[in-house]
Amino acid sequence: MERSSRKRTAFLLAFLVLMWGINWPLTKHALIYTPPLLFAGIRTLIGGFLLLLVAIPRYKKLNFKQTWHIYLISALLNIILFYGLQTVGLSYLPSGLFSAIVFFQPVLLGILSWLWLGESMYGLKLFGLLLGFAGVATITSAGLNGHISFTGILLALGSAVSWAFGTVFMKKTGDRVDSIWMVTLQLLMGGVVLTGTGLSTESVSDIAWTGPFIFSLLFISVFVIALGWLAFFTLVGSGEASKVASFTFLIPLISITASAIFMNEAITINLLAGLVLIVVSIVLVNVPPRSFRAAKTKKSKDIPPCASLAQARDYK
Repeated sequence: MERSSRKRTAFLLAFLVLMWGINWPLTKHALIYTPPLLFAGIRTLIGGFLLLLVAIPRYKKLNFKQTWHIYLISALLNIILFYGLQTVGLSYLPSGLFSAIVFFQPVLLGILSWLWLGESMYGLKLFGLLLGFAGVATITSAGLNGHISFTGILLALGSAVSWAFGTVFMKKTGDRVDSIWMVTLQLLMGGVVLTGTGLSTESVSDIAWTGPFIFSLLFISVFVIALGWLAFFTLVGSGEASKVASFTFLIPLISITASAIFMNEAITINLLAGLVLIVVSIVLVNVPPRSFRAAKTKKSKDIPPCASLAQARDYK
């Protein structure tokens, strides 16, 4: 059972990192054919409606009257602010710098999970989170040319902060809502706001409904938005949020690699150096020091063989 759980976690992590990694070059390509806010809203709505087909048979688990505020806050943090600030901010900064700032999120998440969720924090773990951010910064440093906008930096920081708080909020409230409904409603609520904002500031006639655009839109809506957020929510809900977040440091690496393969962008020494830092970061965050392992082993040995589940919990 434990081995099966590890395989499932590994599969979900691999799927999430791959899908969210190739999302960046796919989105960059799609924005040739569409205004940014309308694209952000439409893809989010499509993802939400697809998950709604799965959620409707689980309507008894919705409990909307008691939990509507949870769905609304999650939509505000994880969709409206995260995607909205990200979409607008990319027009102010080089994509490399913006990406590096946004992926400060795992560091923020590690600290927030320690303060708010009571997750363990020790020197190596914090160093690993900072090392992962350094890896992302190294990978993206080649794109730090041009004018540096203070507004763009604030928007990137806002995107990182909203994602970090949104992830901790999902973890904190996950036992009060159904996971399918949580992802579905945050996508639908966020999609309505983003699409409405796009309709008021952009023109639908500017969308070029070509084959490549439709493919990118549908792929992102299904695999990146709907299934990606569902995988992320499942991983955060079943493990330490900071450890899951450490693997998201790989997303810019996948993004740049995919861009090199499909968009003929160069692979540089920065990419290789950043990869080394990110791999070391993930190891440091996910492998506790000996003192933690020894304490955990001692606790498990202290539990009497005949202890009930409730009694076992008391030893934690």
